[in-house]
Amino acid sequence: MSYEEKGVWSFLAIAVIGYAVYLGIMLPRLVGTPIPEVDYVWPMVWTIGGTIVAGILSRILIEIVAPSETYKADQRDREIERTGDRVGNSFVVIGALAALILAWFEVDWFWIANVIYLCFVISGILASLTKLAAYRAGGFQEW
Repeated sequence: MSYEEKGVWSFLAIAVIGYAVYLGIMLPRLVGTPIPEVDYVWPMVWTIGGTIVAGILSRILIEIVAPSETYKADQRDREIERTGDRVGNSFVVIGALAALILAWFEVDWFWIANVIYLCFVISGILASLTKLAAYRAGGFQEW
């Protein structure tokens, strides 16, 4: 498995786990509490920060446990990275548009922030799944 593919697996796992942790913190707070009174900012900040740190540490630990033969991305890795990012970026745009629409209707900040965060997570998951599918298929066919 290439260095880049290991990173994609790591990113996918951390994105899913990080958002699950956030939901695990937030769902009990939402029970019986009005949305405007729910403290969501710091749990979101800490969860995002934690996933960033976890991503860095996981790459280091993966290379300690199972070192890659090379750390240089080849043409296939670069093409897979670009294609996966294009797929993932679609949900960044969807999240931005959703947040804009919510802001137009003056919806509570809780919902705006959570829509943006959810779309970032979906973006990362879709990008990772696209990249992993491409790695499993052997890359992209040249036309």
